[in-house]
Amino acid sequence: MSGDDPTTVLRGPALGVLELGSIARGYVALDAAAKRADVVVIRSEPITPGKYWLALSGGEAEVEEALEAAVRAAGQSKLDSVLLAYVHEDVARAVVAGVAVKPRLDSVGAIEVGSISAAIRAADAALKAAQVALVDLHLAKGIGGKGYVIVTGDLSDVDAAVDAGVAAAGESWIVGREVIANPETPVHAAVATRRA
Repeated sequence: MSGDDPTTVLRGPALGVLELGSIARGYVALDAAAKRADVVVIRSEPITPGKYWLALSGGEAEVEEALEAAVRAAGQSKLDSVLLAYVHEDVARAVVAGVAVKPRLDSVGAIEVGSISAAIRAADAALKAAQVALVDLHLAKGIGGKGYVIVTGDLSDVDAAVDAGVAAAGESWIVGREVIANPETPVHAAVATRRA
């Protein structure tokens, strides 16, 4: 992607994401979504460990229709999905570009989940629940298909954001949740330098 604002590829405020346990069925689901409604496919690719995911953008009704068609086509291969009518701008940017803007770090909160959709739900809820900044939204690649969210801000805001993110992700998807009140310099460096 060029140096343009990644959110310019979004057609509307809605974001729909589907994860499947089958790469082959992922292409069928993508085709069903594209045939059903006029949406922008912002991500569509196989991921480890042998999963497939797609992300759609557009108006709420269009994304809902396309996502429903994709879920029907996925059948038993569906692992998880999410529809966010008004996705937080930083979450949309991270999904499109694959990286988040790196803010100055204060207290740090981490939510680790077992699916891309759960990570997106968690990030969106966390950013909407409190005055925190998104440090990282890592989706699947190189971590066995899991996802994680890193936020920063004042300790009370980070606590509230992590609570909201965990609730939105769904208890069955939570792998871990942590809050670090005063992280040391190595933590700052590790959190801020992940390679896309």
